Amino acid sequence: MSTARTVLETEEHQALRAAVAALGKRYGRDYMTTVIREGSHTDELWAEAAKLGYLGVNLPEEYGGGGGGMAELSIVLEELGAAGSPLLMMIVSPAICGTVIARFGTDEQKQKWLPGLADGSLTMAFGITEPDAGSNSHRITTTARRDGTGPDADWLLTGRKVFVSGVDMADATLIVGRTEDARSGNLKPCLFIVPRDAPGFGRNQIDMELHAPEKQFELVLDDVRLPADALVGDEDAGLLQLFAGLNPERIMTAAFGIGMGRFALSKAVEYARTRQVWKAPIGSHQAIAHPLATAHIDLELSRLMMQKAARLYDDGDDVGAGEAANMAKYAAGEACVKAVDQAVHTLGGNGLTREYGLASLITASRVARIAPVSREMILNYVSHQTLGLPKSY
Repeated sequence: MSTARTVLETEEHQALRAAVAALGKRYGRDYMTTVIREGSHTDELWAEAAKLGYLGVNLPEEYGGGGGGMAELSIVLEELGAAGSPLLMMIVSPAICGTVIARFGTDEQKQKWLPGLADGSLTMAFGITEPDAGSNSHRITTTARRDGTGPDADWLLTGRKVFVSGVDMADATLIVGRTEDARSGNLKPCLFIVPRDAPGFGRNQIDMELHAPEKQFELVLDDVRLPADALVGDEDAGLLQLFAGLNPERIMTAAFGIGMGRFALSKAVEYARTRQVWKAPIGSHQAIAHPLATAHIDLELSRLMMQKAARLYDDGDDVGAGEAANMAKYAAGEACVKAVDQAVHTLGGNGLTREYGLASLITASRVARIAPVSREMILNYVSHQTLGLPKSY
């Protein structure tokens, strides 16, 4: 498929895209399905992507990163996904956790975590969703309290998290908790780095129908004792810090969906070019060609909004990036689901065989609609933040 990107991307971006596409092609969907079948992790691809500097392309150069931003990191994930081998933990470790620590962490936290996150030797998970909170982050009940007085007192963290990706391979988890405001008594969000071996930090794998190398976990935090410096950034700027991580999460989820949609569409186009039932390839029939063309258009439009969101975020416009990132995630989720559905339909019965590797994407593509925030919550955001309509909740 011919895709015009030269207008919006620099030569460096085009070179990065081509290089990552070449890496993804060396692994491809067969590698991913083998990893899933064996119940292992994408260690080889992760290590090679890290060695080439792709995993930390958004992190500061002084800590071993590439000095780029979300524009570059989203290209990496999209191209790996388009090759059939996306790395979901890129959304979590360098995009969310790396960004938050780079922007708000102490010098000690940056020195401890950023070099490892940049070179792939360290990974960090991210825990925000709770069983009874869902999309309502104001109902988060995971709380942190000081065990003593003074700025050096330990924290005790208690609560539960669900649908946390990759905890089994992460060295630590960035947990969204709440602390009590000494002046008002109200609870405010704060971010804590919890090492995987911290006493009282338990995990249980969630049995998912979704087939992916990255497993999902429920976390139980039972008075997990953390040093004072486990708190990321300023205790009074928790909400700002939280959204500094959520905007990259939405941008990268858009990249994840666009890559998956492109992979599925490429399979369908290749099949439609060569599959002949009557006198001509099925791709010559408009009933086949037009839906595939529509899917391609939707994916391209999604990328435009993702690029806008990444540019705004990298330029420091958090408010503008928030709106664009939500729109990009929404558009990419819809485009991904439709592209996968049309690809499977184009192949007919072959679309459900393991040989073509599309059937498993029917479930996987729903992730782009559901996580990290549902399309309905994005519509709520746009309706009252962008359009100024009153809230229904």
